[in-house]
Amino acid sequence: MPSHRHTSTDEARQRETAAVVGLLQECTDPDELARLRQRLVVLNVPVATSIALRYRSRGEAVEDLVQAAHLGLVKAVNGFDADRGHDFLAYAVPTISGEVKRHFRDQGWDIRPPRRVQELRGEVEKASSELTQTLGRSPRISEIAAHLGASEDDVVECVASADLYHVHSLDAPVGGAEDLNVGDTLGDVDPLLGQIDDVLSVRPLMDRLPPRDRRILALRYFSGWTQQQIAEDVGVTQMQVSRLITKALRRLREGLEAA
Repeated sequence: MPSHRHTSTDEARQRETAAVVGLLQECTDPDELARLRQRLVVLNVPVATSIALRYRSRGEAVEDLVQAAHLGLVKAVNGFDADRGHDFLAYAVPTISGEVKRHFRDQGWDIRPPRRVQELRGEVEKASSELTQTLGRSPRISEIAAHLGASEDDVVECVASADLYHVHSLDAPVGGAEDLNVGDTLGDVDPLLGQIDDVLSVRPLMDRLPPRDRRILALRYFSGWTQQQIAEDVGVTQMQVSRLITKALRRLREGLEAA
């Protein structure tokens, strides 16, 4: 009974839509034309809403999808030329669907992948759902690719792009823990990374220094010893250690400049 009532409503809407289109063909008054176009919008709002709901499981808010579909309906009404055709819905449905798809392309991605991936992603999700029902399990990548006639690499790329659709906030809690968020789990930049180039450049020059000079520099700059501690270790005075460090650093500097 509900299905019969739904069919009757659709048929009534189609008949009234056709009647309004007929009036548009004959109308020349600007005010009446505006009223008839508004009536065409109101009549077919349920059609636009129905189209929007087809995409409701793809990660976007239903309200945003419905708004995009209604915008598409308005564009269809404004762009429809009654003198060129009588079937308004044949023109409106692709226009509405196109506006919803445009919403996904323009608004749905936090990090936007290539357009071919965006367009194929919806097909992959639909195929996955259909195959899950048919097979009674989650389909393999190869099965989805065969179903769509696409390459497995493209399907894999579409599946991987799901993480780009809505990027998690760094302030989002981890595992429900109120005192730990995503940002807390990320590593920081190691300040020693910036020294890698210097160390690699200096190493061969260090090898050319006398063994005592190499030990003095290692104790001073890698172990953090004071000049007095180094003096006691190598058996010289603190003043001699200072001069040796200055001389060794000058040799390293000259070697770097020559290189």
